[in-house]
Amino acid sequence: APEGTPCPSRWAWRAGVFLPTLLATGLIIALFTDFFAIGGLSPFETVLISMIAFTFFWIAMSLFMAVSGSVRVLLTRRREGVAAPIDVALVIPIHNEVPNVVFGNALAMLEDLAEHSARHRYALFILSDTRDEDVVAGETLAFSNLQIMAPPTIPVSYRRFPENAEKKIGNLGEWIRRWGGAYEGMVVLDADSLMSADAIERLADALSEDPAAGLVQSTPAIIGSKTVFGRIQQFATAAYGPLLSAGLAAWTGREGNYWGHNAIVRTRAFAACAGLPRIGRGQRLVMSHDFVEAALLRRAGWSVRMLHAEPGSYEEAPASLIDYVGRDARWCRGNLQHLRLLTVRGLHPVSRFHLLQGAMSYLVSPVWLALLLVWASIGVGEDRSLIVYFSGSDPRPHWPELTETRQVVLLLMMYGMLLAPKLLGTIRALSSAERARRFGGRGRFALSVVTEIVLSVFYAPILMVQQTKAVIASLIGVEFAWRSYRALGDHMPRVSGLFRFHAAETIIGTALTAGIVLGFVTPWLLPIGLSLAFSVPLSLLSTVRLDSCPWLMASPEDVDPAPVQLAALARHRDFAERVSRQPLTLAAE
Repeated sequence: APEGTPCPSRWAWRAGVFLPTLLATGLIIALFTDFFAIGGLSPFETVLISMIAFTFFWIAMSLFMAVSGSVRVLLTRRREGVAAPIDVALVIPIHNEVPNVVFGNALAMLEDLAEHSARHRYALFILSDTRDEDVVAGETLAFSNLQIMAPPTIPVSYRRFPENAEKKIGNLGEWIRRWGGAYEGMVVLDADSLMSADAIERLADALSEDPAAGLVQSTPAIIGSKTVFGRIQQFATAAYGPLLSAGLAAWTGREGNYWGHNAIVRTRAFAACAGLPRIGRGQRLVMSHDFVEAALLRRAGWSVRMLHAEPGSYEEAPASLIDYVGRDARWCRGNLQHLRLLTVRGLHPVSRFHLLQGAMSYLVSPVWLALLLVWASIGVGEDRSLIVYFSGSDPRPHWPELTETRQVVLLLMMYGMLLAPKLLGTIRALSSAERARRFGGRGRFALSVVTEIVLSVFYAPILMVQQTKAVIASLIGVEFAWRSYRALGDHMPRVSGLFRFHAAETIIGTALTAGIVLGFVTPWLLPIGLSLAFSVPLSLLSTVRLDSCPWLMASPEDVDPAPVQLAALARHRDFAERVSRQPLTLAAE
């Protein structure tokens, strides 16, 4: 594939993200080196400084990416082009999903495309490798209804893949081999994906207008969240996410990444160069394969781009803390696999960085936890230290006293860096009456920001411990299964099960809080200690529905739903009613 015209400005964006990130990290290293340098640096102190620098780098990068995103948003102008019509397949791989949601979303998208007189030619393929026979029966009935209800101008197909040894990869691979040659592009969608006709058309336009584009990724907004934890994710994505995604699109340029759904892929490029290797002696499937597929496309010369400012692309989020943790554990295993692929020949340096960053996003949690335990063990003085208490002597390095002022400055600096991207998103929303109105008004938006920050502060330590468990499980090859809240039919999980699930957090939090009460641990760790100690009540809180307070942490899609959203909800009900009226025995015909 031809490389296309390079974008020289991407180097300026990269400098704007990485130079201040490296300078800030270097400053932190210098400050802590000076702090620890009495009598020279010991190996323990060197390791500690390295751990601090490691965690700080990713915090700083997130901040400066949001700053770059703020500039990029101001400079972005919508460009209207004339794209040649192409044939595009909407491809939805599914596995044991709720049929009325999958087929309801699909029909809503087809109707929206038909109503908007689409420039491109579309066809829909639903690719199932479902193993549950009851769900298969529901899919078959739903597809029968989809054939009746779908616009006649858009062909629809349902294919049940009899094997799922290679899971989603194999499902898509079979479609490409059988039908892919007839389509210039495929829009890959998840079971809960929803896209407006305008959003789909913009993806198809981008592929048609750029002959060097191998993949164009949209930036999905989260919709449909009704629970506390779901709303945290939905509001954060809507309020702060646009700046981060704009910054990511700016510095990655044509070396972007792929999130596995709500993106358009050039079919022949994908077929030619995105075949995935098996990993390790056990020849395991590549998990989190989207990152790897993007890297392989870029290695072959195709560009991978992001559309960051285009509305109309949607997905759903885990409804509860335990749902999120279950999904996160799967992603952790996949992202840690990527460390084995960093030395693959021919990958672009930015593609290698994407693979590394995905793994580091999980490895940072064990480092955070280790730093937390070190800080707690140091105590509040020579006579009030867990190390001294349990050892009978003072084996600690002779550091300058960590005074209250120094602790306050350290905490303010760390929390300031963590919260700065949220502050930038808040300023952007409040600076425009129209943007604030889309969140329900300035007052409600401000209250939602405070609520989201407070809840995120309490949930962050729990996720830190859970991600540490996921990293350890991945490294030793243990897979923990947890029946999700959604799988329970929205019934409240049993408290006894939650105590088992959150045992590690509860023990660590109780020990921290006890140490604070007894005067052995700095009181500045009290919010973390309480969060961990009360992880079970917080997990229960995450499942509480906000039906009585629908404006709290509301996103623009809640305040003013897009027509395709309303159509999708109506179609969910239609399919649920139609399938419930027909006997499941029809599925065998």
